[in-house]
Order: sequence, then structure tokens, then C-alpha cells
Amino acid sequence: MDDGTAIAAGRLEAADYRNNFDEVKPPLDRHQAIVESSRCLFCYDAPCVEACPTGIDIPNFIRKIGTGNLKGSALDILNANIMGGMCARVCPTEVLCEQACVRNEGESEPVKIGLLQRHATDWLLEQGIQPFERAAPSGKTVAVVGGGPAGLSCAHRLAMLGHAVTVFEARPKLAGLNEYGIAAYKTPHHFAQREVDFILGIGGIETKLGQVLGSDITLDGLRQDFDAVFLAIGLPDTKRLDIPGEELSGVEDAVDYIAQLRQADDLARLPIGRRVVVIGGGNTAIDIAVQAKRLGAEDVTLVYRRGPQNMSATHHEQEFAQTNGVRIKHWAKPVRLIGEGGRVTAVELESTQSGERSMLAADQVFKAIGQSMMPLGELAMTGGKIAVDSEGRTSLAGVWAGGDCTSGIDLTVQAVQDGKLAAHAIDRQLRGN
Repeated sequence: MDDGTAIAAGRLEAADYRNNFDEVKPPLDRHQAIVESSRCLFCYDAPCVEACPTGIDIPNFIRKIGTGNLKGSALDILNANIMGGMCARVCPTEVLCEQACVRNEGESEPVKIGLLQRHATDWLLEQGIQPFERAAPSGKTVAVVGGGPAGLSCAHRLAMLGHAVTVFEARPKLAGLNEYGIAAYKTPHHFAQREVDFILGIGGIETKLGQVLGSDITLDGLRQDFDAVFLAIGLPDTKRLDIPGEELSGVEDAVDYIAQLRQADDLARLPIGRRVVVIGGGNTAIDIAVQAKRLGAEDVTLVYRRGPQNMSATHHEQEFAQTNGVRIKHWAKPVRLIGEGGRVTAVELESTQSGERSMLAADQVFKAIGQSMMPLGELAMTGGKIAVDSEGRTSLAGVWAGGDCTSGIDLTVQAVQDGKLAAHAIDRQLRGN
């Protein structure tokens, strides 16, 4: 229970933690899935397919759900997106496939594509079916640096094509942000690792954990030891606010805290402030703000420098935060963090419209203003990320890259597509095509 201190663990009862961090979107049962699938109009040149970064044949997989062919439905999804199960949980379908659904034109709601996708892929995982097989060994080897969505997608497709793949991952577990960076209530019950096991089940993929690029392994060494290299290293560094008081105790990186939360065996031991301020306007900002509230914070305010339409978090995510008790303060930026005894006590804000200053009490401040990366040797960079062509080739021969470390939308579904496209490009080059 709450002990009254500014930052404390155990603010809630055990049952509250279980409820607050359980599934926020319950899955469809068999009857619901069949009813929902019947709403699909099975459009020719379906706009929902165009809106999906991985190009899943959405009408086809939905039609198969309606006829009871769940295995065929799941295969339609996974052949295009090997992380279809995770994407069904975390993909912003409301601004992608579901926004493009023609049902929006005449009805209030689109077809629930995300939930139908989850229904099919969950069934396949629960059956323990491994539908993918490796092609004959090619004799070629590929190093994949980073075991997140882009890296695992690339590794799986390369293994399907017959190449021997080694995945080097800096953390103790694979899955990247799916394991360490997504709100716990979106993917509970160890789903990220269940999906990893399914992906590795194809065979031909060796994993080496605790391998940091630049210290344990080097790009030059990998280029010498392997026939090709795919970089999927994400954005490892959190951007700074660069304002006075940033070093005060209680000022934390949102990504690091979410990782701690995701790996915590007992959420009751995770300290959270009574008055929490989050700086940022993206999905990470929303995730940390809502989770702070669900950990027992009394007052959570998200501060963003522009208006709601400028936030990279979707309208759905913004609304979800507000219905969870998070206050969003637009058109404001922090200019100073104020402390007492070395610990943060308040944030001084400045209106980005009028310039007026105000104070906001805070026991804990989370920075969620984006991630960055340092340049990697000879690799050409653009906009602070690795420069690649349409197939993921970098400026170095034999090196490809994809996911958040390259330009594009920072979504799991896009990272999966990057890995898949790069795998086919690598395959063509290794075979001399």
C-alpha cells in the first residue's frame, strides 16, 4: 500500500496490479470472429491491403476465418508478416488498414481487422504448428545484428531461403522493443517470447546474446566472417532535454523505465512517483504515462510542445491515455527542472504560443522525446539514421539495414517489412541474381 512518500513501491493492492496490467483488448471468441468476418466486403483491390506496410492479403485471410480455415488464414498473414501475432496487438490499425476499410464510408465502424488477425495467428501458435520449412542449404552465411522485429523478420526469411543465419543481440532476450519497450498491458503473458520461439522454430538461426556492436563484435569483423550483414540495431540512445536540472534524481528515461517494468517479476516492487510528469508526444510517452497511472501515481501529466494533431501518438492512443486518468498539456515545453536536496520537485514550463511561464509539481519526470544513435564508422547517415536504398542496402558493400535505425515510420509492422525486403535483396545478391 501507499506509504505517503514522493516515490514509492507498492502503492496498490496485489489484485490491482494484476488487473491493471492484464489484457486491455480481449480476443474474439470463435462466434465473434465468424460474425465479424462476415462484415468484410472482400473488395477487389482492397484499400486495406494497400494500407498495410507488409501487404497482407486481408480480404483473403478474413474469408478463410469465415469458412473455418484458421490454418490457411494464419498462413496468409504470416507469409507476409512473420510477426502478425504481435502486430495484431500493437499495430495502430486505426490509422492503417482499418482506417482504409470501406465500411467507414457507410457505417460507424470498420471491420475489426486487427482482432481477426489475432484470432487466426493465436490459433496457430496455440496448436503448436510450425508451417515453415527451410529451403536446401545455400552454403552462405549472414550475420544479423539486433534481435528485434526487423532482425528476426530478416533472419526468418533468410532461413526459409536456405541461408545460415547468426543473430547477435545486445540484451539477454530477443524481440527488441516487443520485449522491452511496449506497454505491458498490450502484450502480457510473455507473448513476445512465445513469438520468438515460433520464429526460431524454423531452424537454421543461431542466436548469440549479450553481444554489443562496437565492443563484443565489430562491423569490420562481421563483414570478414560472413557473406552478408544486416543491421537492425534500433535507436539505442535517448535524446536529452538539454535544460537545467536534467541530472536531478527522479528524472528518468521512459524507455529504460518501461524495460524495467517489462522485466519485473513483481510490479509491487517498482517505485513510482505520486506526481508524475512525462515529456513527449509519441507512443512511448503515452505508454509510460498510462503505466505510471496504473502503477498507482495519483497525478500524471503529459507535456507536449504542440497541439494534439501534431502528436505522433494516434488519436486513439491519446484518448486511451485520457480515459486512464492522464492529463495532456499541449503547447508547452520544459525550460527548467527544479529540485530540492538533489531530487526533482517541479518542472518550469513555457507556453510555445504565448511564452508565458508556469510551474508544475513533480516527484518524477520521464523523458520520452525520441531515440537517437551515434554514427557507425564509414556508414553513410541521413537525418541521424543509417542511409539505405529501397532494398535496405547501405553505403558499405555487403551490408544492409532496416527498422528504427533507418528512416521511415517507427512501427513494428514497418520493421518487419524492412527485414523481409532486405532478406530477399540479400538472397538475390548471394545467388548472383
